[in-house]
Amino acid sequence: MNYYERARYFRTKKRLGQNFLTDGEVIRDILEYAQIQPDDTVVEIGAGVGFVTEQLVKFAKKVIAIELDEEAIKELKKLNAPNLEIIHSDILKTDLSTLCEGEFKIVANIPYYITSPIIAHLLGEVDDLTNKNRQKIKDVILMVQEEVARRMAANESSQGKQYGLLTILSQFWADVEILRFVGRKSFYPAPKVNSALVKLVVRKTPRLELSDYTHFRRVIKAGFAQRRKNIKNCLINGGFAKDTVIKSLAALGIDENIRGEKLSPETFGKLSEMLLKGHD
Repeated sequence: MNYYERARYFRTKKRLGQNFLTDGEVIRDILEYAQIQPDDTVVEIGAGVGFVTEQLVKFAKKVIAIELDEEAIKELKKLNAPNLEIIHSDILKTDLSTLCEGEFKIVANIPYYITSPIIAHLLGEVDDLTNKNRQKIKDVILMVQEEVARRMAANESSQGKQYGLLTILSQFWADVEILRFVGRKSFYPAPKVNSALVKLVVRKTPRLELSDYTHFRRVIKAGFAQRRKNIKNCLINGGFAKDTVIKSLAALGIDENIRGEKLSPETFGKLSEMLLKGHD
């Protein structure tokens, strides 16, 4: 089965960020990693012309393919699988919680330029305690840019600028694992970057137990806003009172001159709680 030749036949659209996965080995790996059971419902985001879809329908009870491109949908309809439902929609405008009864798995090969908004849409922001989409999702197999995968799976000890807001967003409501790296030649047209498959296993409870999650979101946003500045100045520039910032850092034994990317989510959580007390 020559995925490459089939992809070349289709006129891809740069504005939609279309890069079709044409590597049969990677497609087989996606199916293996997804661990699809006969009674599973799978929501596929960015189904494209159906190379992964045509395999998913063989294993899942139902596949719901979400695709924005009308021409790609014409190709999907040719699969003519009785357990396939095709939805012509923008994923960011789709309420996934209404798609089916019960929980579902997600398989997604998404345009890389909207990775962060899609993760926020699937999992919810750190202060979105009742996100309807997240409550229905078991796990997500996601194809992303390699650099983004490393940021999603990073921690405060990671090199360079990998650890940041995207890390905390990804790991606050899910356990993140990089499954494998995927070269650019595995796609048509070939993107300019390498990719990676990431698995997100959704958590039923947030990573941290906090008294005010919106306040925590404000703290981490400030903490990563100016990477060259230390945590004290970042928080002050983020609108927190100087005296409260200095006292909170001292109470937790945090060096004023450390940068935000060296603080773990747990430390940010403690800092958020301490700063909150200072506002009382």
